[in-house]
Amino acid sequence: MEYLHLSSALPTLGALLRGLRSRKGWTLKEMSEKSGIPVSTLSKVEHDRLTLTYDKLQQLSRRLGVRMSELFAEPEGDPSPAAVTARRSFGDLDRAVRVETDNYDYYYLCTELRRKRMIPVLTKIRAKTSKQFGQLVHHSGEEFIFVLKGRVVVNTEFYDPVILEQGQSIYIDSTMGHAYLVAEGCEEAEVLGIMSSADEELMQSLLSLHDERLAS
Repeated sequence: MEYLHLSSALPTLGALLRGLRSRKGWTLKEMSEKSGIPVSTLSKVEHDRLTLTYDKLQQLSRRLGVRMSELFAEPEGDPSPAAVTARRSFGDLDRAVRVETDNYDYYYLCTELRRKRMIPVLTKIRAKTSKQFGQLVHHSGEEFIFVLKGRVVVNTEFYDPVILEQGQSIYIDSTMGHAYLVAEGCEEAEVLGIMSSADEELMQSLLSLHDERLAS
């Protein structure tokens, strides 16, 4: 009979913060004072009942001197994960890492699990034109997009635009330039995307794209 080795499960964001606090010898109150994040919020994060918005993660990273990439990937030198880790994570919008812009709202789900092979993202799309969107996006891996609400125009580097209706989906090579817009007659669309890559820094790469686009 095979047994699940629960101890081999990879650390969550909460475990990372708890370990950091322990190494520094800080109380929750001290970490709160240093990070500017309320004690109650930090406590919920440490117990995996809450995650942080993107701006709060940036704040935490900056004030505590922790790289953003360390919040989403295992440190170098860690052993490879076991084939079965018994990990699981409930995804809801309250615990999502949110990135909100004029044209898009991104909700990164299940972010307390680090070193994931897939990145699930719920996206609300409001951009209507290529000018609003800006340059096509490129990143490592592949992605699957399923339209939950509205109609979506998919622009890609090597193909003619295609319109997806509610309930339709598309699978693309993410290294190919791509953009998602709302179709004519639609004010907002909602899609569920799954990004996958052999690159363990995929989550950080995706978040960095937001920084670059906001800066431009």
